[in-house]
Amino acid sequence: MAWLILGIAVVTEIVWALSLKWAATAGTWLASAVPITLSFVNMGLLALAMRGLPAGTAYAVWTGLGAVGVTIFGMILFGEKVNLVQGGFIALIIIGVVGTKFFAPSL
Repeated sequence: MAWLILGIAVVTEIVWALSLKWAATAGTWLASAVPITLSFVNMGLLALAMRGLPAGTAYAVWTGLGAVGVTIFGMILFGEKVNLVQGGFIALIIIGVVGTKFFAPSL
């Protein structure tokens, strides 16, 4: 169950980071309220996931997959560019997360 909650936290992390870019360009109260609200949800889900996973494991997966997701959606939504070398390092993050999942003990 902790891994499922962590997965939801990762999705929330990605949406939160993308909402920051939206808030920076929109400049409205609503646009500012969205990332603030998502940050509370995001941290709450991460804390909940840490009840069943080691803190380091949960945080590494959360930040790693969050960075990968923001990179991918930044390319799709905002036309951001990633070169081949960057793509290789992003692949290494994914490999690291998969390895962490397979070898992580549950609490």
